[in-house]
Amino acid sequence: MTHRTWSIGELAAGTGIAVKTLRYYSDSGLLPVAERSSGGHRRYGPEAWERIGLIRRLRALDTPIAAVARVASGEQALSDFVAAELDAVQEQLTQLRWRQATLRALDDCVDGERLRRLEILARVQRLPQARRTLTDHWYRELPAEMPKRRLDLMVAMLSPEPSHDPSPAAALAYAELHVLVSTPGFTRWTRDHSEEMRDAPAFYGEIDEAAALTAAAVRAGLPPGPGEAVDAFVSAHARARRESDTPAFRRFLHALVSRSSGFDPRLRRYWGLLDTVTGGRSLNMTAAHAWLTDGLSLSITDSAPRA
Repeated sequence: MTHRTWSIGELAAGTGIAVKTLRYYSDSGLLPVAERSSGGHRRYGPEAWERIGLIRRLRALDTPIAAVARVASGEQALSDFVAAELDAVQEQLTQLRWRQATLRALDDCVDGERLRRLEILARVQRLPQARRTLTDHWYRELPAEMPKRRLDLMVAMLSPEPSHDPSPAAALAYAELHVLVSTPGFTRWTRDHSEEMRDAPAFYGEIDEAAALTAAAVRAGLPPGPGEAVDAFVSAHARARRESDTPAFRRFLHALVSRSSGFDPRLRRYWGLLDTVTGGRSLNMTAAHAWLTDGLSLSITDSAPRA
């Protein structure tokens, strides 16, 4: 072609795209008009051919016309479009994998159990909203006095991001977390330590140290017993309550923690479900709490009054 400009009919003949479609592109602003003929008809320059090529390639990827318009107009860079499309595809794949895991969980059981699972699994098919249900619950229920950094870490641990490729067991466990948080009185245990809230930052700082020592002992497979972890735990509570670390205080603290979260069967169940959801990547806090409680109990018999 030696023309400087082309009519819409000539573009259609050269590209194999229907005149009606090209006119739609033109009316939508996708095809730049170079000039108009003496009769008022639109004429298109060389850039129209380039634009048609770009539109054709993007449409071959099932790109919506609105997105094509943003890229063609320069409003959105092609690299940004690709990144956004990859994110969208990943989200779609995650939704499909969750649907697959859900159907497998429903397939691998008897009829009575299937109905129970169907009711539970229906809670988590909208994944972003499902996770917000958990995070909102824990931000609402955990003590407001807790330092923000620790609060955020606790909420992240208690409401993990849904897996991109869950097993049927993980999908079912994630749904059962939602059943538990909707149980009346489930988080009443969060108020057990209101006395310690008088100096919350200091208390939680010492508790974090005790938790780290306990986690290390559990992961190392050490049996419960007196030692650094138990001493750090007792010290945190004693300082917060303005008490001394004595056998009597240890007996009081043992009674307190024995009736709190670690021995609430619902919370024990929650931590077990988290273990399934995360594939064992997070420490089971029920196991850690039980280890610490047993260690505290064993320390009482051979502890002497402490200053």
